[in-house]
Amino acid sequence: MIGGRAGRSGAGAPGRAAGARIADARIGVGIRIASLAARPLSPRPRRVAGDGSIAQGESREPLVRRQVYRSTLVMMVRAPRAGRVKTRLARDVGAISATAFYRQSSLTLAARLGRDPRWRFLLAVTPDSDVVSSAWPHRVPRLPQGRGDLGGRLQRLSATAPAGPLLVIGSDSPAIEPRHIARAFKALGRSDAVIGPAPDGGYWLIGLKRLPRLLRPFVNVRWSSADTLSDTLANLDGCRVELLEPLEDIDDATSLARSEGRHARRVPCR
Repeated sequence: MIGGRAGRSGAGAPGRAAGARIADARIGVGIRIASLAARPLSPRPRRVAGDGSIAQGESREPLVRRQVYRSTLVMMVRAPRAGRVKTRLARDVGAISATAFYRQSSLTLAARLGRDPRWRFLLAVTPDSDVVSSAWPHRVPRLPQGRGDLGGRLQRLSATAPAGPLLVIGSDSPAIEPRHIARAFKALGRSDAVIGPAPDGGYWLIGLKRLPRLLRPFVNVRWSSADTLSDTLANLDGCRVELLEPLEDIDDATSLARSEGRHARRVPCR
């Protein structure tokens, strides 16, 4: 979750007071900001005269490469080491079980969301030295989160990620599905930002359009608290913000039991 109650690792799965204007999100797909003109992206080669000039009868209009901004989904992750992840959950179920949950959750989300052609998928890894960790499939592109608190790392990510709409999620909300991501990108087509709230006052997703300007929603946010969402919304005052449906991150034995109940395999009676 991204922010929320104390005890989380700073970036994980999924109070709402703000001056931001809020609307409901609708189902959609990743968006393109740059328009595609009728002209083909790869025009036929021009004939060139012997002196290097454009041959007679050929158009002298300059070739312009039109950039298409692709939607990007980033999942914040930590290397799954006992004592370094899900420390609050570990107090309830033990460090080994908590680490096993986190490893499985991050792998499940990467497999579920990482192959969808509607968006580019990246892992943002902390600490930076673990960017080459074998904890996740090697085919999944990674980038380091860098130093600083969670707000600084999120702001750096929003400034340096590939051009286009950007969504960031945590890795301990196993209920996230492609339909949630598609809704969020759809919302960014008509809003400056989109947030997926969590019941504990944090959020499991935040998305920024990043055009025409880069917003700064992460300044002076009280992370890992019931005020995380409201602080972020206050920073977005004057912007159009849409909220998605709430999803729960897994932080204690009770939320873990609820998650296992929802995702348990149904075995038919014999």
